[in-house]
Amino acid sequence: MLLLLQILASCLWLGRSEVVTSFESSCPQFFFRETPPNEALEPENPAWICQLYKNQYYYATLYDRNRRIPVYSAYIYQPGPGTRPKTWLIEPQLMGPTYPKTMEKEWTLLNYFSVSLEQLSESQAVLQDYKNLTGLNRGHLNPSGHHADSSSRTATFTLTNIVPQNEKLNGGAWNNYEQQTMMRRTQGCNTTYVVVGAVPGNNYIAKGRVNKPSYLWSSACCEVDTNHRKAWGVIAENDKNEVQLLTLGELEDMLTQLYGRDQVYLFDRDCPRE
Repeated sequence: MLLLLQILASCLWLGRSEVVTSFESSCPQFFFRETPPNEALEPENPAWICQLYKNQYYYATLYDRNRRIPVYSAYIYQPGPGTRPKTWLIEPQLMGPTYPKTMEKEWTLLNYFSVSLEQLSESQAVLQDYKNLTGLNRGHLNPSGHHADSSSRTATFTLTNIVPQNEKLNGGAWNNYEQQTMMRRTQGCNTTYVVVGAVPGNNYIAKGRVNKPSYLWSSACCEVDTNHRKAWGVIAENDKNEVQLLTLGELEDMLTQLYGRDQVYLFDRDCPRE
């Protein structure tokens, strides 16, 4: 009977996302020149996730298993009108490769796959972690509004793409950047590649389970035509309603200082740093 339920449940799966060994071999199309950021941002215990939904990849996320937040998400900017999804999903393969390659609702995993909440929450952030927050809410790295159809928007509603973000920043200056500045800056662009991330902080929510980032940042490299590109970046402290606009080079240098490791490179060298 249980086997039958599992088969039935697997037929119900629409969302798919996959923990892979590298972005280059599995979903390189979300990175300019198929080149992900260099290893300077890699956490101690990383997971590379190709975010797959309804049999299509929509973006890539480097996930920090220990801090239970994404390091960055990478996607192609394709905004369009549409409604905001309401359902939150999680990533079964963070529990291990034997689990389905699917973004799924917690409820389905707990009820159809005899997974305990303890097992699930060991591997990643769960809905409970984001309950009863004060001054913080669920902040998307890859925002649903940067995608044109309902499937691509739904795919952004996985907790592997979410960090605890200052409420005022999320609804204020960060939202302005996502909605208005991006629209202005991408005029004349054929393809705009985006990498958006979070710098880990010293504070945690959910009794020490989920890290509260100290900064959020975003970077873009846009192809105007085969010979012309433009790039930019922004950074925001995660306790102020302010966003600082930077060149790509300035953002990479700031991240290099904040991480205190090797020089950070977010894009292939053909994206202008000036």
